[in-house]
Amino acid sequence: MNYQDINAATIDRWIEEGWEWGKPISHEVFLQAKEGNWDVVLTPTKNVPHHWFGNLKGKKVLGLASGGGQQMPIFAALGAECTVLDYSEKQLESEKLVSEREGYDIRIVRADMTKRLPFEDEEFDLIFHPVSNCYVKEVKPIWKECFRVLKKGGSLLSGVDYYINYIVDLEEKEIVNALPFDPLTNEAYRKMLEEEDDGMQFSHTLEEQLGGQLEAGFTLLELFEDTNGFGRLHDMNIPAYLALRVRK
Repeated sequence: MNYQDINAATIDRWIEEGWEWGKPISHEVFLQAKEGNWDVVLTPTKNVPHHWFGNLKGKKVLGLASGGGQQMPIFAALGAECTVLDYSEKQLESEKLVSEREGYDIRIVRADMTKRLPFEDEEFDLIFHPVSNCYVKEVKPIWKECFRVLKKGGSLLSGVDYYINYIVDLEEKEIVNALPFDPLTNEAYRKMLEEEDDGMQFSHTLEEQLGGQLEAGFTLLELFEDTNGFGRLHDMNIPAYLALRVRK
């Protein structure tokens, strides 16, 4: 299997084992969202400011690698016209489950985000892309595709990592790994991931993440940092993620 298929199979297995990011929201949470009481995350712990979204009613929203029935149901409850793209079948099953339970329409697309996105130019008003491109070797092509499928004036909201988790040991006490962390070119890194059942993961620099979005043509509006939510780095308040709001 290529690394994308390995990751899809790994995530499907994690979901069966109770993975936090594969648990769909409850009926009660959906009803609260319809009443205006809601929050979503792009990174592990911090809620995304509501003004990053604006009024979602009638807006075309793409959840990019955002399956799991967690964020898209919230956007649907707020009146958005939703499309979700993911490569994990289990994540997409959760999207279908929630949409059928709550009675809203959603376009569900199983596709690999490392390929050309199966959408028209300037199709969406908003793209919501939570932390997930750590499972992808090259991120700059993703930002270019996001720019292509967004309408002029549309926004990309993304959660991205910036490599610190890949340089420390499992106890997060020492710097032990060189960059880039790439299991396709470094057999030791591949064995490490296989032993921990972590799929195929890749480090990315800020040049690739934020710089790649600017290179694609986006304008940076706002950002915030976030921690892992657990572990020694979190306890020391050392951030490992960025949430980015950019506009076409």
